Amino acid sequence: MKQDMTQADAEPRLSAAYWRLWWATGINSIGDGAFAAAVPLLAVTITHDPRLVSVVSAATYLPWLLLSLPVGALVDRHDRAGLMWRSQAIQAVIVSGIAILAAFGHIGIPVLAVMAFGLGVCEIVFAGAAHAILPDIVARPLLHKANGHQQTIATIGYQFLGPPLGSLLFAVAVASPFGMDAASFALSAALLATLPRHRHRRIEHPPMRTAIAEGLRRLARHRLLRTLAVLLGVNTFCGQLGNVTLVLLATRTLHLDTRGYGLLLAGAAVGSLLGGLVSARVVNRVGALPALLTALATNVVVFVGIGLSPNAIVLGALLAVNGFVITLWTIVTVSLRQQAVPSEMLGRVNSVYKMIGWGLIPLGGLAGGLVAHTFGLRAPYPVAGVLRGVALLIAMPVLIRAMRDQ
Repeated sequence: MKQDMTQADAEPRLSAAYWRLWWATGINSIGDGAFAAAVPLLAVTITHDPRLVSVVSAATYLPWLLLSLPVGALVDRHDRAGLMWRSQAIQAVIVSGIAILAAFGHIGIPVLAVMAFGLGVCEIVFAGAAHAILPDIVARPLLHKANGHQQTIATIGYQFLGPPLGSLLFAVAVASPFGMDAASFALSAALLATLPRHRHRRIEHPPMRTAIAEGLRRLARHRLLRTLAVLLGVNTFCGQLGNVTLVLLATRTLHLDTRGYGLLLAGAAVGSLLGGLVSARVVNRVGALPALLTALATNVVVFVGIGLSPNAIVLGALLAVNGFVITLWTIVTVSLRQQAVPSEMLGRVNSVYKMIGWGLIPLGGLAGGLVAHTFGLRAPYPVAGVLRGVALLIAMPVLIRAMRDQ
């Protein structure tokens, strides 16, 4: 008995700093979930043109294409906790501006797009620092577990609690979900400001251009990470191609009201939540790359099915499966990067990875708007599913070879 207790005490545990990060993620995610549900509803009150609705989504993700590389170098040069809480504070100010303009009815698509771009810039800084700081506060054997907990709480807030709350608040008062998101940013910033400061060795940093080139070379030389980054780029392009007009598919084709739309998103979150809870067990049981391949193949089938959904129940079920496999994919790939890349370069490599992986999202959003406008609101999802299937077939030899080398 004493030996068992000693062995249990020797096992690494998640630190108090990690749990403060976890709480900040959860609080912020609830506000972001409300925001994510309210923004398309706000856009639909301004216009029913899917092309204009897609402009707001494209503006949100455009910074990933334009600014990922310099932000990655910034993350490796400065205190990551400081970057995180400051970016959240700025986001609180921006969302407060949206709330005020929405309350007085003085917001249009151009203003909403500009503010969405500003939020996207802050999100790059926050996400880059959050992924890079985790190995500093979590023991290496616990990275899958820590990433699973992070993904779970983010899913609960962003997809499970936030969307129905956001749609409900939107029905009560247009500005209220944005005010709640601003408050969540402020509280999250206060928690993040208490994280320990982790400064790397005092070294003379190379020029920004040289630092960015180092991150590019590091990713380019790692065949598996390079392939996953390109595959992520295709998948996120296709994901946004389908998802950008989901609000129109749900409200105009399947005739859901604003509350029904929020419940649809919450139902989809059940799958994501389950993925976050069981992902570490799945990876430990079958291996990281087999789990990844299964998730990618399932995602192809699901996307085709979403576009053919006859009613909201089928659509919600397919979105739940989609959430599960996306969560599994995310946890596996984040953990792979954290294990394969030294901490002092993680910000730069992550930024290159995200630039490739998320840089095409705004183009996917615009493409989705055009496809929906030309071929109907059901068309974007099957088109995206076919493109994802082609990309997976091309990447399959590299993924299979990496599995054999494990």
